Amino acid sequence: MAANQDLSRHFDAIVIGSGISGGWAAKELCEKGLKTLVLERGRNVEHIKDYPTATTPVWDFKYRGALPRKVLDENPYISRAAGYDASTAHFFVKDADHPYIQEKPFEWIRGYQVGGKSLIWGRACARWSEMDFTAPHRYGYGIEWPVGYHDIAPWYSHVEKFIGVCGDKEGIDTMPDGEFLPAFELNCVEQHIKTVVAEKFNRHYVSGRWAQVTEPRGIPKEQHRQCLSRNLCMRGCPFGGYFSSNASTLPWAEKTGNLTIRPFSVVHSIIYDESSGKATGVKVIDTNTKETMIFYAKIIFLNASALNTNLILLNSTSQRFPNGLGNDNGLLGKYICFHNYRAGMSGEFDGFEDKYYKVSKPAECIMPNFRNVHKKDTDFVGGYVIFSGAYRERLNDKNVPSALGAGFKEAISRPGKWGAYMYMQGETIPKESNHVRLSKDKTDQWGIPLLITSVDYDDNDDRMVKDFLEQGKSMLEAAGAKNIVTSDNHQPPGLDIHEMGGVRMGKDPATSLLNEWNQLHHCKNVFVTDGACMTSTGNQSPSILYMSLTARAANYAVEQLRKGLL
Repeated sequence: MAANQDLSRHFDAIVIGSGISGGWAAKELCEKGLKTLVLERGRNVEHIKDYPTATTPVWDFKYRGALPRKVLDENPYISRAAGYDASTAHFFVKDADHPYIQEKPFEWIRGYQVGGKSLIWGRACARWSEMDFTAPHRYGYGIEWPVGYHDIAPWYSHVEKFIGVCGDKEGIDTMPDGEFLPAFELNCVEQHIKTVVAEKFNRHYVSGRWAQVTEPRGIPKEQHRQCLSRNLCMRGCPFGGYFSSNASTLPWAEKTGNLTIRPFSVVHSIIYDESSGKATGVKVIDTNTKETMIFYAKIIFLNASALNTNLILLNSTSQRFPNGLGNDNGLLGKYICFHNYRAGMSGEFDGFEDKYYKVSKPAECIMPNFRNVHKKDTDFVGGYVIFSGAYRERLNDKNVPSALGAGFKEAISRPGKWGAYMYMQGETIPKESNHVRLSKDKTDQWGIPLLITSVDYDDNDDRMVKDFLEQGKSMLEAAGAKNIVTSDNHQPPGLDIHEMGGVRMGKDPATSLLNEWNQLHHCKNVFVTDGACMTSTGNQSPSILYMSLTARAANYAVEQLRKGLL
């Protein structure tokens, strides 16, 4: 993948960002024959070669994977991110590397490198249901999506067949079936919870739909190999056992001969041509040299991650668009939303001590949403899914004779009691007051205005947390759990790493920025297909929806380009 400085400045397409959605834009555009430039503000990362800790045993880390106090003190935000430790820190942005302004507490988790956060994502890939698309408009807490499940379903299949998604076909209306590889097996306690939840609550508890290659059948095998259940995914997988841009879409795009990747490229803005009414290119600042340059293309895909996409568009001003590209209605940067992860719980189980599990499973169980599905049945709007799993304690601390000797060794080699956990992923309400904007007087090291985040919870989120804590506890109790501990950690938004909105899709240009094909209403050759495009959050994890929307939009863009309409 080209990473030199002497590149042609003219391309058919430019993709801003190389993460989950950017990689898909590159793949689809390159496959269709477009000479495509991918701009990445971070360093280059090559599959396998640049995974320095992928096979390092935990005992070879100086502090067994923990980070020194100095590193934690210097990075109070990023150090709270899920999966962040000495084995993965090189894939996360240090707090000082790209500052921003928190008007309200918001902990922005970023990964600046080729592949972006696709190297460190959670990999949950359940489809949205039709209810996810329609609920906000039906219940009056959001605008109408310009697309529905029937529009996206073929593209879900297109993506699933390429990346490899495991799961069982369950026939659940709130979590539609897909093109699945074999699911991970539930362990004995998970199977017990599944049975109790079905019999006593009429709810589903199933193996999660995860981007793990449990069996490498029917998917491209150039980079993908079977997942070995090491559960070390965020270090980068040398086998390609989970989906990342580095192991999948970018190598696939490269083999077409149409891909150019330019790392160390901070995007300043998109250039708008007043006479043609189109975007003509992208202004870039070299991360290291601070040199400014312009690259030109017929179509531009924005996949910089939700908040950076908002930042770029807000900074793309012109005589026609003084408040940001496409921002005639003043809504650019508004209706930022996220997923509510505040609450969780765990409990202990007696029995089952003659059983264990075979592998360190890199996927969790999931309970699809059961709230406000076909009618509003709670004192809050929206729904939530529950992620869950069961485990055995590593230490049997009963009758440990001492901290030394053969007796101690034998005692700790016998696993302890079984336990299980649950945590929520809740839908949040898109609100105009939840927004991002540019600072008028503070800039980053490249002279670009700092982003100001002003995003917070509301009473609806609090009521949803309360309901989850009650329902989750009642289900664990029914399954026989003891010593259940519940918590609402009140963590600020951002740590969910599911920020969405600001450039939302919609049917009406008065209330949205993008149409049903992810085009800016007022600049048709600019497409936004990362989390910024989201009209609402749904309750399922959004990444596979970003991928599906991206593939759909890219194919549409190529058709329009060939018809001379872009």
